[in-house]
This record gives sequence, structure tokens and C-alpha cells, in this order.
Amino acid sequence: MAKQKTMASSPKRVVGTVLGTGFFVILCFIIIFPVFAGLLASFRPGTELIRRGLSVDLNVTTMNLNNYKYLFGGNADSIKYFMWYKNSLLITIISVALTLIICYFVAYGLTMYEFRFKNALFTIVLATMMVPFEILMLPLYKEIIALKLVDTYVGVIIIGLCSASTIFFFRQYLSGLPKDLLDAARIDGCSEYGISVRIILPLAKPAFASMGILSAMGAWNAILWPLLVLKGAEKFTLPIGLNTLLTPYGNNYDVLIAGSMFGILPIFIIFLIFQKYIIDGMTAGAVKG
Repeated sequence: MAKQKTMASSPKRVVGTVLGTGFFVILCFIIIFPVFAGLLASFRPGTELIRRGLSVDLNVTTMNLNNYKYLFGGNADSIKYFMWYKNSLLITIISVALTLIICYFVAYGLTMYEFRFKNALFTIVLATMMVPFEILMLPLYKEIIALKLVDTYVGVIIIGLCSASTIFFFRQYLSGLPKDLLDAARIDGCSEYGISVRIILPLAKPAFASMGILSAMGAWNAILWPLLVLKGAEKFTLPIGLNTLLTPYGNNYDVLIAGSMFGILPIFIIFLIFQKYIIDGMTAGAVKG
């Protein structure tokens, strides 16, 4: 009887596997298509892009390295491009480092200690996730003006240092660690700061990797808030700078496409380096033993 049930369920399982695999293959093509089309477009002249748009046509007769030669050629456009690139790197590195440190310690306090209004504070943190950033822009901008941080990197970085989603993720990850570790460390004479840094923080590497890549993507691709705060072209980030290449008087699609493709590299490299930790962090807590 059990054998008959297994045989009957086997075709259903095969059909389910085939459908699931097919769905994810189609999804992968949908995700990869714009990146692949953009990569091919970066090797085509601007006139070809205007005439045919983005496509995956492998016409090698129209493909060359002129766009990248121009981008790395030391001309006015390439100098501005690498200046924007440097600004984005600086803002992203500082923003990610401070965000991870601050959010980790906030989540650590909300997880490892018991105090009055603990749950209420965490509820307030979660509630801020439901408020769209567009609603907060005006009051935040007025604060930046009052603090005289307009047209500064500090003004761009400071508003994202205490991310509710990052705090939530860290808290969920830390709640899966045994609190017996804290008691054992205290018995051995370790300070509270030492426990958080020497004992718990190394165990939270997967969480740091996961939130690091997500925070880096957010900081690297941010355009709305930096566009409000930064005024001088020499302080523009890469997304804002590339956007200035499109004007009513001329569109430098050559530099725009090639610069966009080269701008993907930092996030791609970070993902490759921390891929193992990212997967561990995202799946942490999925299985309770």
C-alpha cells in the first residue's frame, strides 16, 4: 500500500520539480537579460544605441572598446566619472561600516538584556519601517539645514546610520544564539563590552555579511537623498553624476552605459567575496534543532 502511494506521488513530484525548475530558469533569464543587454550596449557606439536601443544582438561588426577607452582616457568626462566613483566609494564604505556597528549594538541591547519598555522600544523601531522615506524627506532636510550639513558627505550618511530593517535582522539573528554564552563569559571575568565584541560579534559574521551587502547596495545606488543634499558637481555620487550626462542639449549614452556597467563591479565583488556568509545569514534560524 505504501509502495503504491509512493509510485502515485512520484509523477506529481516530478511535475512539481519540472515546473519549479522551469519557473526559476525563466526568472533568471528575466533578471539577467537587462544586465547582458547593457553589457553588450557598452561595446557599441552611441549612434547604434540611439537607432536600435538595448538588444542582445551579437553583431560584432558594430562592437568595439571605444567607450571604455574614452571612459579611461583621462578626458574631462572620465575625470568627472572617477571623481563621482570615488565619492560613491567613500560614502558607501563609511555608511556601511557605521550602520553595521550602530545597528549591531542596538540589536544586541534589545536582545541580550532585559529592561523596562524593551518590547515597546522594539515596536517603535518596527513601526518606523512602515513610514515611507518620501514622507520623512522634508523634516529630515530641514534638520540637515539646521545642522548646516547641506552639500556635505556627513549630511548624506547620517540619516541612514540607524536602519530599522538592519536592527530587526540583527535582533532576529542574535535571538537564535544561546544566552548561556553571556553567563559563561561573565563567570570568566569578561566585561559586557568584551562579551559583545569578543564573544557574540564573531558569531554574527553571517549577519554582518548579509546586512553589509544590502546596506552597500542601498548606499551605492541611492540617488534621491544625495540629490537633495549635495549641490556641487565635485561632490556628486555616481548615480547623480551619470544622470547629469542626460541633458536636453546632448546625451552621452556611450559614457552612460559603459560607466553604469563599470559601476556594477564593487557590489558584484562584495557579493562574490561574502557569498558564503550571505547565504548562512539569510538561512539562519530557518531550521531549529
